[in-house]
Amino acid sequence: MLVEIRGAGDIATGVALRLHRAGCDIVMCDLAVPTSIRRTVSFSEAIRLGSCEVEDVRAVRAKDVEDARKIVVSEEVAVLVDPGGSSAAELVPDALVDAILAKKNLGTTPDMAPVVIGVGPGFTAGRDCHAVVETKRGHYLGQAIYEGSAAPNTGIPGVIAGHSADRVLRAPADGIFEPRLAIGDVVRAGQVAAVVSGVPMTCTINGVLRGLLQEGVEVTCGMKSGDIDPRCERAHCFTSSDKARAVGGGVLEALCHLTGGLRA
Repeated sequence: MLVEIRGAGDIATGVALRLHRAGCDIVMCDLAVPTSIRRTVSFSEAIRLGSCEVEDVRAVRAKDVEDARKIVVSEEVAVLVDPGGSSAAELVPDALVDAILAKKNLGTTPDMAPVVIGVGPGFTAGRDCHAVVETKRGHYLGQAIYEGSAAPNTGIPGVIAGHSADRVLRAPADGIFEPRLAIGDVVRAGQVAAVVSGVPMTCTINGVLRGLLQEGVEVTCGMKSGDIDPRCERAHCFTSSDKARAVGGGVLEALCHLTGGLRA
């Protein structure tokens, strides 16, 4: 089964890992200059570096759709620069998953593939897609929804070890992002994680730096640019999160349900 995934950040990558290990061929699409924060667990890094690995699964940048087809034959994940998802018409996937996490639908329609699954807020099953998967932390995280929508976006990050919005680092000004620390570094509140236009972006809490934008990205003031995990488990920086795994499981369930994939 060939699955195209719109987005290649950490949640989309968690989905890709689940589907890849279940035997699907995966083609992912993202921006020419990705803005994934959790870069060590995002297949979007293949766009920047040419290839990358997450949990022993390798992703390779594809030049075009034909190149993507060749990459998936090698049991690797193909990553295309295609933010608009126009490649779906040529690729003709068996299923399409919108995991951009834009909190709104950026153009995905139910006729883009036989099965279309939306991840998170902004999609309504039966209108924009055939199923929606819940992304809000809590009791319903990872639930496959076949009628209706996921919980609306609150703008407040989920709570981890008692911390919510304060674990997110945001650009202090418009300009070019200049990191001063690296993903995996143990940090303390007040420590400078990056500089933008001469203005320091300081760590908000103690913990481990789980996500940080790459050097040279153009950012706007207030743009999400880093993430601190207060649990301070460095290994968590290099493996897919519980949330990404749960969402990936929900997508896999919806895919099996809608295609009859496990029926004899």
